[in-house]
Amino acid sequence: NRYMTLIVNTNLFLNYLPSCITTENMSLLASTSLQAFANQEDTSLASSTGDKKKLVRVDPDVERVRRCHQNDLENIIPFIVIGLLYTLTGPDLSTALLHFRVFVGSRLFHTVAYVLPLPQPSRAVAFLIGLVTTSSMAYRVLMTALYL
Repeated sequence: NRYMTLIVNTNLFLNYLPSCITTENMSLLASTSLQAFANQEDTSLASSTGDKKKLVRVDPDVERVRRCHQNDLENIIPFIVIGLLYTLTGPDLSTALLHFRVFVGSRLFHTVAYVLPLPQPSRAVAFLIGLVTTSSMAYRVLMTALYL
């Protein structure tokens, strides 16, 4: 059981890490390439030699990537907590991997649908798939806790 928890958590980390790094890098790339920064100190990254105060502005594309990254962060915390508790219930390894891979796939698709942007309901469907996956794991955790 201890080894299964280690395997599942490692798999979860390796599957979800690229999504977090990708959205963070997209945010940085969008702000530097569009020369739109949220804070005055960030303008040191700009290649422009003009007035740095004009670079502190709101750009719709940068805001879209920022909201996408914020959404990823809001969804990963409950998933990691529930996923950790789920692995402690001793699920079948293939079932646990399926839950984790479906969630990661749904979040990756959600990121693509958010940034491009794809027409709705593509983003909503991706979110609901992740929500159902997390809810399924939470149900298993609750049922195991109640029957102990």
